[in-house]
Amino acid sequence: MLVLITYDVNTQTAQGRKRLRQVAKQCVNYGQRVQNSVFECVLDAAQLAIVKHKLEQIIEPECDSLRFYNLGKSYQSKVEHIGAKPAIDMQGVLMI
Repeated sequence: MLVLITYDVNTQTAQGRKRLRQVAKQCVNYGQRVQNSVFECVLDAAQLAIVKHKLEQIIEPECDSLRFYNLGKSYQSKVEHIGAKPAIDMQGVLMI
C-alpha cells in the first residue's frame, strides 16, 4: 500500500535540527522524498508499524508532528502530479 508520510519538526534548537535529520533519514529508508518533508512509501502493515514506531521515538510530540496518509493499494488513481520533479514508479525497477 502507498503511505504518504509528512512531518513538521521544530528546528529552532540544535536538538530540533538533529531530530529533523533523524526523521528524514528514517523516511529515506522506507520511501521516496517527493517534497521537503513529504515521502511516498510503499509499505505493508508490518513495515508501517515499524517506521511509525521509529519516528515516534525520534520526535517531541509537544512541538513536532507526524502524519500518515494511507492511500491503499490502488493509489495510482488517487495521486495526480503537476510540475517539476516527475513522479517515480514506486513499483518499477530500481537501478543503482
